[in-house]
Amino acid sequence: MTTATATATRTKKTATRKPAKSIEEKKAQAEALHASIATQVEQLRESDRWTAFLTFAQAFHAYSLNNVLLILSQSPEASRVAGFRKWQGLNRQVRKGEKGIRIFGYSTKKVTEEDENGDEVEKKIARFPILSVFDIGQTELIDPEAGDPGTITAQLTGADDHGIVDALSTYLEGEGWTVERRAIQGQKNGYTLPEELTVVVDSDLTPEHAAKTLIHETAHILLDHTEDMEEYASHRGLMETEAESVAYVVAGLVGFDTAAYSVGYIAGWADGDTDLIKSTASRVLRTAHQVAGILTPEDEATDDEDDA
Repeated sequence: MTTATATATRTKKTATRKPAKSIEEKKAQAEALHASIATQVEQLRESDRWTAFLTFAQAFHAYSLNNVLLILSQSPEASRVAGFRKWQGLNRQVRKGEKGIRIFGYSTKKVTEEDENGDEVEKKIARFPILSVFDIGQTELIDPEAGDPGTITAQLTGADDHGIVDALSTYLEGEGWTVERRAIQGQKNGYTLPEELTVVVDSDLTPEHAAKTLIHETAHILLDHTEDMEEYASHRGLMETEAESVAYVVAGLVGFDTAAYSVGYIAGWADGDTDLIKSTASRVLRTAHQVAGILTPEDEATDDEDDA
């Protein structure tokens, strides 16, 4: 490349490049993005969609910590599980051939025994039978016209991943992780397997949604959510709220809007609690800036070097 050509190219790039935001401007933008989550969740809570979703969500049993760990160990992509008959009552049918997720049930049995005085006494004995449950991804709607109240999110459709997938994959691989694209059934778009140091992103996602999902999974890792799966299982609502909030903020800093998916996702995991969302600000913003720094390093050269 001649000196004149290089100079002309550099001048053209400088003319078209957007002025870089200062650190203060980036911080202000990130804070505004995070604050907007609570506002949008409040708006969602006033909608008919939220009422229908809440009714749907209340139909599910709250599983014990041990059972949550069992579910995650057998099916890390599981998002909402119920028994065969329960799904039918919710307008969904478990597909033929689907394998159940095994958990412990709970029941009591009355028995009559003699006490030390020879008197008959009635006792209740706890029993823990093994039961099968199925994830929503193993089911399909029985009557599609009746609608699906089980989701308050919409997939992102953008055809550009904004360079995020390659950048974060390279970062994670440098930290010893493997990033894989696999087909995932159901409503989960990605998950992290800490014991295998593997991040999985659904292979069927659009580039934009894949980017958002990889930010979400990277946030889980940077926030140390993957360090202790028992701790994660105990506080899933908080941790999912934090990770998706990071994804929303980082996407906004990069230049695309994930509200169609993120707001409903965060509202669901936070149970619509805007105080919980606001309480995560410090950790979310710190991690969002960390991810943004991976995507656009501050020491990045402002001008391209001349070709030799």
